[in-house]
Amino acid sequence: MAARAFAKAILRGVFILAAALTMVSMFGQTQPPVQRYSLVIGLRPEKIEYYKKLHAAAWPGVLKKIKECHIQNYSIYLQEVEKGKFYLFSYFEYTGEDFEADMAKMAADPLTQKWWKETEPCQIPISRRGPKEWWSRMEEVFHLD
Repeated sequence: MAARAFAKAILRGVFILAAALTMVSMFGQTQPPVQRYSLVIGLRPEKIEYYKKLHAAAWPGVLKKIKECHIQNYSIYLQEVEKGKFYLFSYFEYTGEDFEADMAKMAADPLTQKWWKETEPCQIPISRRGPKEWWSRMEEVFHLD
């Protein structure tokens, strides 16, 4: 009798697990909401090659910290907008729950601070940036998934 009850309990568990797996395969797992960010900053023409060299061999500890702070799909683009005026455009996706806390965590990291000491002299913040901004946040005007 106890064996029969045990077998029924096992079958019930298998049925529930199969149903859950079917639902996950049909609807996918719940992903955290993605917040998209785009930023812009000037780049000193005489620092372009150095900036590219730094990013071609980005420090593994800095990359690890970026990921720990819930940033993914991160890219930086370079464009000469007007003759002799170069700008960097950055895009990334944030999947965490507290952007300000994660950015504070990143800013407190000694290796990231050292990285910024290398990159910041290359950059020229734009005059219309927001308070406490180095890179200026851009407004999203269109998106298509």
